[in-house]
Amino acid sequence: MEQSFMELAKERFSVRKYQDKAVEKVKLDYILEAARVSPSAVNFQPWHFIVVQEDVMREKVASTYHWDWINQAPVLIAVCGDHSQSWHRQDGKDFCDIDVATAIVHMMLAAVEEGLGTCWVGNFDAERCHQLLELSSEEEVIALLPVGYPASEAGEKKRKKIDEIVSWI
Repeated sequence: MEQSFMELAKERFSVRKYQDKAVEKVKLDYILEAARVSPSAVNFQPWHFIVVQEDVMREKVASTYHWDWINQAPVLIAVCGDHSQSWHRQDGKDFCDIDVATAIVHMMLAAVEEGLGTCWVGNFDAERCHQLLELSSEEEVIALLPVGYPASEAGEKKRKKIDEIVSWI
């Protein structure tokens, strides 16, 4: 039975413990396709996804983050944005980060659908990661997305009540 969007959204959690089990390429392809079809401002699609599976490079990229749990993930996706390819609003607002964030959410929900877990990692040494991946000056690693089979269950999620976050006028 397929899960509804709401079920997937509620099932998703930040996985920080992974099973020692490889992720099938067909599942990674599905996750990347979910990112590919995600919306972006003016459909400019200013993203680049680097799938890091090879042990030595995965360890190097993981070393840009200060917590050891990331090393358990069999796959890291470096989610990059190209600011020279993104749409900029008339006032100069760059939509690159917004577009890439949308793609990340698509990947995270697709991963849940495939029985996988992820964790949005933003607190890493972006400059060192950029150098390791030999990116152009226009590209930026916006997030690292570890992907694998969860070895833990979700804890209690604390969410604000709907009347705390919604205004009707």
